Order: sequence, then structure tokens, then C-alpha cells
Amino acid sequence: MAEVFNFRRTSFSLAVILFALTLISNSISALSFQILTNNPNFDSKTALFGDAELADDGSYVKLTRPSISTSGMVMRADPFVFADPTTSFSSEFSFSISPGDGDGLVLALVPSGGSFVLSDAKRFLAVEFDTRMDVNVGDLNANHVGINVNDFESVSVSNVSALNLVLNSGERLKSWIDYEASSKRIEVRLGKFEDPRPNNPVLAYAIDLAKMWAAEEVRVGITSSNSNSTQSCSVYSWSFRVRKVRNSMHSMPVDPRNVGKERGENVRTEKRGFCLLRMIGQLIFATACAALVAFMVIFMWMIFGNVRSGGPVFTAKSAVYPGDFRYEKFDVVVVEKDGDDLKK
Repeated sequence: MAEVFNFRRTSFSLAVILFALTLISNSISALSFQILTNNPNFDSKTALFGDAELADDGSYVKLTRPSISTSGMVMRADPFVFADPTTSFSSEFSFSISPGDGDGLVLALVPSGGSFVLSDAKRFLAVEFDTRMDVNVGDLNANHVGINVNDFESVSVSNVSALNLVLNSGERLKSWIDYEASSKRIEVRLGKFEDPRPNNPVLAYAIDLAKMWAAEEVRVGITSSNSNSTQSCSVYSWSFRVRKVRNSMHSMPVDPRNVGKERGENVRTEKRGFCLLRMIGQLIFATACAALVAFMVIFMWMIFGNVRSGGPVFTAKSAVYPGDFRYEKFDVVVVEKDGDDLKK
């Protein structure tokens, strides 16, 4: 059956169309592709499509070549479903994009099976690392990351220049993309290859993928197309994990526009809480010291104040022990002046 695709607007559409071409029938095995089975840098059963090929003795994958109009993709061979509302995923991959105004690369999730029309109404989710500015879809610049949902115009976009990064500098970069069913939010992080995972995402967007796809099978892949440039894209590693989040962990979705603000407020709240605890501790210590000083003052006043004012004095008593005493008789003579006689 002939397939109809929407080629209108944007360089981003070319990359997504390439991804869609690999999914136009239930029988993907009919397409020409290569499966990576024992490559430590990629998940098992990762498939290569189009111009994608292993390079440097299989250490990484070149999605596009330094020639005009090349396209390639790495894809997770096994589909998965979001029928379980606790289904979440985490993806981590490292890549590089050479200088040029090609399309960059895209991580996309698209329904699997059957023929379909790729248009603005079709359900797909994509994270684009765009190195070409297209005013038709409101691109911020030629160095941005965007989240696209069922449309080629990004619903959320971030200027990578603000991170002091350039997507098409040829430098090896790393991205972390996480969807949490508990908050119904997708977050995108980006950094240099050697840097640790950033705490704050460069992008976040609230979306319910279980509601979007229900029990429909979904495939995920990383794809690139350089259009009329000689830009080349390479992927050095990629892992994709589907997770289940316990119902007890579910929470209300958060407005992604306030993610940075909320994180800042949380940090300030933690600092205020820490300062408050310190103040309480200092107050308790000061109160204890004051009570001790007051006790010492009262004690000293009782001792020295009562002595000076003639108050009661506590005397020590000594024990009395029996002893031997000797008594003698004395004669007393009284002399009267008026007489001569002495009286005894």
C-alpha cells in the first residue's frame, strides 16, 4: 500500500519521516537492517537502518556520512506499550554533530504497525537536537533542544547556548531523557560527555503517554538526516530502559514551566529550614547557659548575702566523747577587815 507523508515545513520533519519509513508495516524484518548483539555501548537488539553503520571497529555508530542527503537511525528492535499507567522510561546516549547546518538528530517515539500518515494529527513524541533554524516552526535559533508532540513545532524549547554548549561543534555530548509516570512528565538533560548527570533538566514537559498511546505498541529510535549539508552525526552509546513505578509513588503532574523555579524555591526552603534549625539550637543552648548562670548567682547570693546580713549561719557540730576527770577539794579562807579573826 502506498504511504503518504507530510513533507511540509521544517528540517525536523525530514528526520522524523526517516524514522517513520522504518515503521510503515507490521513486518519490519522485511527492511534491510543490522542488529547489534554484543556491543557493550548499546543495548542488545539495537537495529541500524538507512545509512547508519558501525565505525572504528564497531565502537560507535555513524548515523550520517559527510556527504549530501544521507540519513540513518538506530532503533530499539522490541516495541513496548504504555498500557500500564505506571510505565516510565529512561534513555541515556552520547553523540556528536559535526559543523554544518544539517538537521542535527532526534530521539523519537512513534506508534508501531500498519500504514499511517505522518502529519500534525499523528501521535508521536520527539526530542530534537536541532542545528538549523527554521522560522516556519518558530525555531529559537540553530542551537536548541525542543520537545515535539504530534506537531513539528516544539511545545517546549531550550537555548543550548545558555549552557555554553554548541550542538554542532563536533564535541562529544551526552543526553538523559526520562519520562516519569508518577508525575506524567518528560525531562531532558544535556551536558558534556565527561560531565556527571545534571541535577536540573534543560527541558521539561507535562504529558500523559499512557493516555496518548494506551495499549498501542510504540517504538523508539535515534535518527538523523543532513539534508543538503555535509554534516555528520555519530552515536557512541545508547541505553533505553522501561520501568514500572509503584502506584504509591504517583503524584500530581507538575507544570514544567515552573520546574526551574520550583527547584530554586526548594533549595531556598531547605536553606531556610537549615538556618531555622540552627537558630533553634542556638536559642536552646543560650537558654541553658542563662539558666546555669542564674543558678550560680542565686547559690552564691544565698551563701555570702546571708552572712553579711546576720542571717542564719550554719555551724558544724563536733562529736563529744566521754573522758576521765579528777576532782579535788579546796579550802577557802575569807578575811574580814574589821576583825582580827580569820574565818574559814
